[in-house]
Amino acid sequence: MPIPNDNSFTRYLAAKKSVDDRALNRQVWQTLQQALPPQPLRVLEIGAGIGTMVERLAEQGMLQHADYTALDAQPENIAHARQRLSRWAAAQGLTVEAGDAGLLLAGAARRLQLRLVATDLFDFIEQTGEQWDVLIAHAFLDLVDLDATLPRILARLGDDGLFYFSLNFDGLTILEPTIDSVFDAQIMALYHQTMDERRVKGQPAGHSRTGRQLFAGLQKAGAEILAAGSSDWVVFAHRGIYPQDEAYFLHFIVNTIDRALKHHPDLEPGRFAAWIEKRRAQIERGELVYIAHQLDFMGRKTIIR
Repeated sequence: MPIPNDNSFTRYLAAKKSVDDRALNRQVWQTLQQALPPQPLRVLEIGAGIGTMVERLAEQGMLQHADYTALDAQPENIAHARQRLSRWAAAQGLTVEAGDAGLLLAGAARRLQLRLVATDLFDFIEQTGEQWDVLIAHAFLDLVDLDATLPRILARLGDDGLFYFSLNFDGLTILEPTIDSVFDAQIMALYHQTMDERRVKGQPAGHSRTGRQLFAGLQKAGAEILAAGSSDWVVFAHRGIYPQDEAYFLHFIVNTIDRALKHHPDLEPGRFAAWIEKRRAQIERGELVYIAHQLDFMGRKTIIR
């Protein structure tokens, strides 16, 4: 594909669905399936993006009868989710009833009430007294401070409530083929450092090793881990062609590295710009292989009896 001129986050979220589908840890997913309580379910997803997790859960029969709140801080993501899930439901043969707060999707043996909310996570938590049976965070917890976030979101689970936290980045980004082994390693180290130093409203916002930190973080926050496993992104071309829209996904990743490090004082600007252009050219030739190490977790809130 031609190098895209746009940098659409909603298109990136759509493009990465096929990447995510391959990556999600099957054992962790199956443990969630087996542990779900009888429906109807009350589900809260934080950082819901454009609604791809709703599709995934429903297609696997895990949302036959549910009230599902999809929360995202970006209004454009929620607006896109509303349109996307309406089309998806119609393609599934479901009736779609649109309301101000979301969508009601219904069929012969299915009723899914979707509440689509564009707001800040902590504002939402403070304003609602609701509790949920299942809490989902997909490719989200590595963007927030765990110590500040985990206790507050787990508190919103009811007794024996379940959590499913997937695609948590864990400190390894690989781009192949190598351009310059020393320079490649420096760029990746500095890129991960930007994750560790990221601040939102003056507060820590994520870490490059969130995946491994969740083992201790969840226990500290009062949670029991029932399953955990790797969920690495692996993207490569077959006969020079990437699946679906994954070339766009790769361009978005390279552009993200570019934006993060373009003005970094430890990188000579011309040399870094040439490195970025070489990576883009590798995508165009169907040569770039991208791997990111991540971890999935599933468990339940610990109940003190």
